[in-house]
Amino acid sequence: MSSFSMATAYDPREVEEKWYRYWEENKYFHPRVDGDQTPFCIVMPPPNVTGQLHMGHALNNTLQDILIRWRRMQGYNTLWLPGTDHAGIATQARVEEELAKEGLTRSELGREKFLERVWAWKEKYGGRITHQLRRLGASCDWERERFTMDEGCSEAVREVFIRLYERGLIYRGNYIINWCPRCHTTISDIEVEHEDTPGQLYYVKYPVKDSAESVPVATTRPETMLGDVAVAVHPGDERYRQIVGKILILPLAGREIPVIADEYVDPAFGTGAVKITPAHDPNDFAVGQRHNLPAPKVIDEGAVMTEEAGRYRGLGRYACRKRVVQDLKEQGYLLKVEDYTHAVGHCYRCRTVIEPMLSKQWFVRMRPLAEPAIKAVQEGRIRFVPERFTRIYLNWMENIRDWCISRQLWWGHRIPVWYCADCGEMIAAKEPPGRCPHCAGRELAQDPDVLDTWFSSALWPFSTLGWPKKTVDLAYYYPTSVLVTGRDIIFFWVARMIFSGLAFMEEVPFREVLVHGLVLDSLGRKMSKSLGNGVDPIDVIESHGADSLRFMLVTGNTPGSDLRFHFERLDGARNFTNKIWNASRFALMNLQDYRPSRRPAPESYTLVDRWILSRLQAAIEGATANLEAYELGEAARIIYEFTWDEFCDWYIELAKASLYGKDAQKKRTTQFILVTVLKTALELLHPFMPFITEEIWQRLPNRGQTILKAPWPAGEPDRRDLEAEEQMTVLMEITRAIRHLRSEMNVPPGSRAKALLVAPAEEIRNLLARWGSYIQDLARCDLQLTAELNTKPEQAAHAVVRGIEIFIPLKGLIDLDKEVSRLEKELAGIRQDLARVQGKLQNENFLKKARPEVIEKERAKEAELLSAREALTGRLAWLKAVNH
Repeated sequence: MSSFSMATAYDPREVEEKWYRYWEENKYFHPRVDGDQTPFCIVMPPPNVTGQLHMGHALNNTLQDILIRWRRMQGYNTLWLPGTDHAGIATQARVEEELAKEGLTRSELGREKFLERVWAWKEKYGGRITHQLRRLGASCDWERERFTMDEGCSEAVREVFIRLYERGLIYRGNYIINWCPRCHTTISDIEVEHEDTPGQLYYVKYPVKDSAESVPVATTRPETMLGDVAVAVHPGDERYRQIVGKILILPLAGREIPVIADEYVDPAFGTGAVKITPAHDPNDFAVGQRHNLPAPKVIDEGAVMTEEAGRYRGLGRYACRKRVVQDLKEQGYLLKVEDYTHAVGHCYRCRTVIEPMLSKQWFVRMRPLAEPAIKAVQEGRIRFVPERFTRIYLNWMENIRDWCISRQLWWGHRIPVWYCADCGEMIAAKEPPGRCPHCAGRELAQDPDVLDTWFSSALWPFSTLGWPKKTVDLAYYYPTSVLVTGRDIIFFWVARMIFSGLAFMEEVPFREVLVHGLVLDSLGRKMSKSLGNGVDPIDVIESHGADSLRFMLVTGNTPGSDLRFHFERLDGARNFTNKIWNASRFALMNLQDYRPSRRPAPESYTLVDRWILSRLQAAIEGATANLEAYELGEAARIIYEFTWDEFCDWYIELAKASLYGKDAQKKRTTQFILVTVLKTALELLHPFMPFITEEIWQRLPNRGQTILKAPWPAGEPDRRDLEAEEQMTVLMEITRAIRHLRSEMNVPPGSRAKALLVAPAEEIRNLLARWGSYIQDLARCDLQLTAELNTKPEQAAHAVVRGIEIFIPLKGLIDLDKEVSRLEKELAGIRQDLARVQGKLQNENFLKKARPEVIEKERAKEAELLSAREALTGRLAWLKAVNH
């Protein structure tokens, strides 16, 4: 396609769907294994199947798409493998909400019928997020799309479970787990979000049996004392040395419990004596195991007190706390209560306070799996970008606890273990066993629990490529090239993929991990429903276009750092798309008689031709080097500055003289440069802004069916011309200085000024004599050049650039008296506005009631007005001085 007609304004809605459909229909995202090509593979972090695109997804997938499109243009065999996660808790909760609207519960429906409803929900809503990723421009191979519960991934999960079980790395046992009373399931340590919460520290006296003595104990959870089995003190604590081994009477329960010595106790916390409740605290559980203590469970899965709690049974945990405190007070056991802020664990999904409790669960024994994963990173077989995340990863892996992998849900990979009703045998198998191998009994019941969602996600880099089968894709694309992920899931997902890849593929799952931060609101807060500060990427695509959103997300973004979302930056990105569109439209209007032929001889190039080709080469080299270093934001900045500042604002403006002139040879040369630079700039921009670049590239004279398959610009190193760059820099600085003086003095745009340039250096005078027309055209002035000046002009604006003095005589150009009067009026208005803003900011009532973003806006306005007042005051003083 080649067309010289372009709409006057760029409309993304007319472009984006058209080109995405063209790419997909022509299978440009679908690579075939080719031994002659180097593979480059990324597996997409699978979003929740029932979710919808949020700004975190938009950032993560934009970064991946930039890398994929860039490597594809470089000639790599690129596979970006997409997929979705079944998201156990989230999906089940969503379907249960729907059932509740019908007056049903999952228990009433039954497991089989409930799972049918979940699969139906998945089929109805599961494609929503993949459709939204298409809107973003994600160039994934949708023909290879996977789901963590599809047939192949399910086979991989069962295979891994059985292999780990047979190696003794999966076991079932009693352990303290994190229980969510609302989701009714266990969640892993890293899914618990700790928040500093105001509470109380209760000091309780525990009487020594047959003695007037007592031991003071401090606790934040007095309801759990009903499950106490000991009081522990530090063996080196002189205060309690004499009572170690004595028996205490547990207040309210009347049960006898021992005083034990254990180094776990911190003598500086509270009273230095700690109640031990093994069934409801992970540290107490460890102490209990060391001292062979019982573990009565006093709180159940609904956060209700059990039979073990005696007369408090049936009370909710907080109602019980209130009753226990009241009884302790009435019976004289409560010594004092202090306000105390401490970290309280909450469920990451529903925000309910977690209840640590003893439970029989399935675990992965982590130490044997963690050691090779630690070594792989230490030896540099996996590199984190930025490097600081290496230490974070290693710290976590070196202190890892066994992973609780069972969840009390129905939606998910069901644990492949069966129990024989006849002999009690436990059978782990990939497929349902027909009979018990121990007693040949046929009454077998499968474990009701499912595996943690992250268990299947941990296998993603190889299960999606066909493992456990030995597929062509697996042999070619594994290990993958790079993982792009948020810093918040390094422990959830990255670490688990590393040890799984090493355990089952005997190779790391990826060579590099690019870590990005979170997308925050303009005030630096996390986007959330509760704050109402979320921004829907699809709304942004509707209003600004996908290219604008993508470019805004990547510019100013550095690896590992959080990004603040500002609508002003989004508007700036949209302005950039309009700038590209308008520049391309101008170029195409001036290419109608252009016929690609032989390349012009370099001798025919003007200074500005040599300069723009040199700057183009610098942009190619800078962008490529930064992409190689994963500095995608810096690469985008380089391309942006070249395209907007150097190509659009300088070259195109200076090319007009040749394009509109009568010299045919000059025009052909300028057309050649215009096409070369525009086409290359679009190719550099394509990974960042795929839609607008394809739309314009298709209209240019070029070979190939799509910019997506165009070679990544390598340029020509001998294009670099530092002499031309230095000479143009001088001319540009003088032009800017004259433009600034005109603006400062309010010279009407249509008026042509005189500019006297005093340049002592002969080299500069020769440059200005040869190419001074550039300054005259862009600064709307007539140049007068001299080596020295005996008398300075009166009533002239003045500037100095690189030792060159610039004078613009103002007499006859502007009315100085009127200008002074105008500026005095403008200054008075600014002072008035400033007084009003400062009055607001000094008003305590306003500061208390206004939203943070409103206050921030007023402060920004104040800074802007202060700057304007200073500039106007200086200009007025100068004008008054020259007007005497």
